[in-house]
Amino acid sequence: MAELAFQDGMWEQIRLREPRFHEHAYLFVLAALEFEQARLTARRHVNGRELAAAVRDLALEKFGVMARLVLDHWGVRATADVGDIVFAMVDLGLLMSQPNDSRLDFVDVYEFDEVFEQAYPWSAAHLS
Repeated sequence: MAELAFQDGMWEQIRLREPRFHEHAYLFVLAALEFEQARLTARRHVNGRELAAAVRDLALEKFGVMARLVLDHWGVRATADVGDIVFAMVDLGLLMSQPNDSRLDFVDVYEFDEVFEQAYPWSAAHLS
């Protein structure tokens, strides 16, 4: 993710459109999109559920037990937030969407409490 950066002026446009999230959250969603594309046999459109799952998987891979804390620090507290980030970038022309894509595709894909805490392999809830 260190090699990703927005071109001059783009971050300011994003911040004006959707200021709730840290710049790293936007870059992480882009990295998760590439992470998901690498798992596919051929490049194709990735839907909201798939991208939300990729955000989860990449966060766990990159940040381990700190995944939820990192995402929370960036303002990402639910899968719906991933959708808001995606559609902010769609609105600015950084990403493309299909006519049937919707923010609703990202709502309640999974619960952050469940995937980042209760289901984490080393969590106390998982070990008991």
